[in-house]
Amino acid sequence: MNHYETVFILTPVLSEPQMKEAVEKFKAVLTSNGAAIVNEEQWGMRKLAYPIQKKTTGFYTLLEFDGEPTIVKTLETAYRRDEKVLRFLTFRLDKYAEEYAIKRRSLKKNAPKEEKPVEAAAQEAAPAAEPAKEETKKEA
Repeated sequence: MNHYETVFILTPVLSEPQMKEAVEKFKAVLTSNGAAIVNEEQWGMRKLAYPIQKKTTGFYTLLEFDGEPTIVKTLETAYRRDEKVLRFLTFRLDKYAEEYAIKRRSLKKNAPKEEKPVEAAAQEAAPAAEPAKEETKKEA
């Protein structure tokens, strides 16, 4: 069995449930043909590098799976038949890329999540800096 990654872009006009339904459909294609899904990442709405079908954004999804080489053709046929898919790319990982993918997954799981959004932290830091400015003006 080989290790594969596939990234596909769904059209941005889909609602959240429709997007999840499309992802589940492709996962079902993989599992029904004997593939084991290793990792799934929802990258969310991203800006495209160039317009595709007059759309400038899309929902990105990454799936990592283990399977036989014949499953790639089946999966790509499913992508081509679904009008929700703007673009897709599937490739087999060599041993070095597979090691890198494992490291990336472990780092992502172990990464501490921010408790506060960046904007909230910046707003809290800004009032603390303002009194210092006022003190320097009084001294001058």
